[in-house]
This record gives sequence, C-alpha cells and structure tokens, in this order.
Amino acid sequence: MLLSVLLQAAAGAGLSKIGAAIGAGLAVIGAGLGIGKIGGSAMEAIARQPESSGDIRMNMIIIAALLEGVALFAIVVCFLAL
Repeated sequence: MLLSVLLQAAAGAGLSKIGAAIGAGLAVIGAGLGIGKIGGSAMEAIARQPESSGDIRMNMIIIAALLEGVALFAIVVCFLAL
C-alpha cells in the first residue's frame, strides 16, 4: 500500500518539484550550519593554542571547501530531479 502511494506521488510533476526545492533548501541550510560549526570550532581551537593557528586555519579551509563541494553536488542532484 505504501509503495502504491509513493508511486502515485512520484507520478505527479508538482510534487517532485516541491521535493527538489525542499531538498536543495535543506542542502544549503546544512552546508551553512556545517561551515558555521567548523568556523566556531576553529576559532575556539586557535584561542586555546595560538601557536598552531596556521595549521588550524588551513585545515578549516580544506574541510569547508569539501563541505561546500558536497552541498553543491546535492543541489545539482536536486535540480536534475526536476
């Protein structure tokens, strides 16, 4: 029964557009929260050990770039679902 409901929902074009838009929005919100958490944690780590600020900053930028790449991939997948 659940499968038939899902198949009927997938057949409607309007519902798939709403799902893609919600998915893209969640990807952007998740990436924003993740980058904010990375930045906050990096600032806290730099405050604890100022002598290693270069290494912490470099790792923060690399992780933020990877997170942003995953978010961009998620958005592209959502737009392809349209």
